[in-house]
Amino acid sequence: AWPLLLTLPLVLSNPLSFTSYREVFPSDWYEYDPATDKPKPLGLTLGVLAVAVGQLFVLAFFYLYRHRYLTRGVEPMPIQSKGARPYDFAEGVQTHLSQPEGFVLLVAYLSVTWMLDLMPKSYYSFEGSIQWGSLFACLVIQDGIQYAMHMLEHRLSPTIYQKSHKPHHRFTNPRMFDAFNGSLADTILMILIPLYSTATIVRTCNVWTYMAFGSMYANWLTMIHSEYALPWDGVFRWFGLGTAGDHHVHHKVFKYNFGHLFMWFDMLGGTYRRPEAFAPK
Repeated sequence: AWPLLLTLPLVLSNPLSFTSYREVFPSDWYEYDPATDKPKPLGLTLGVLAVAVGQLFVLAFFYLYRHRYLTRGVEPMPIQSKGARPYDFAEGVQTHLSQPEGFVLLVAYLSVTWMLDLMPKSYYSFEGSIQWGSLFACLVIQDGIQYAMHMLEHRLSPTIYQKSHKPHHRFTNPRMFDAFNGSLADTILMILIPLYSTATIVRTCNVWTYMAFGSMYANWLTMIHSEYALPWDGVFRWFGLGTAGDHHVHHKVFKYNFGHLFMWFDMLGGTYRRPEAFAPK
């Protein structure tokens, strides 16, 4: 499932393929001179589409996994010992995609920062392909800043917590479709501010790296809210990468596991707790 999250940037940035962006789109849609040109909507459109394509693969995988097609008829292991919350899959998808504090606000943020030329100039360039080192840096820095913002929401002020993050914490046994179900303030503080801060730090990404980062980040953030242990969790936990089990610890206990994609910051800060102490998997 993971390589499929990068389908669109990989397919369009391959210069040897008939699917190369140079073969698909007119040159005046993507050529960009930062000295004279205004941002063009193609990069924005493809970026949003890259996340959407990644979401389609995640939703398809999770449907097959949850309904036992990928587990030989055996129910996947619930994260929490009391089991997964029952719900209708179609309702979950509709709720997930329609949250105003979720993808609606994220698309608005991307549109404003892109079209108002607020991103570093390299982000508008279609030259090259995915810059893997920069992609990794974006994911780590984003999660590090998000870890700090997350802790501040919990600890800085009871009023801030109640107004921003507490609505998301009503889910003490979350399902995957609760990932972006919270409040506008929470999304701004814990997602949008880290996103823009990351862009101002990692200033050399091209459009393909930015697209890959957006898809990886949004879809990974979705999957760590899964109510079931996922097939790669054991390997991820060995490397300190964030899993659904790790994040369920936070939803259940509140004071541990503030990281999302990486548990490294919790390990350094003494706030990490392994999910085996709280859940069966």
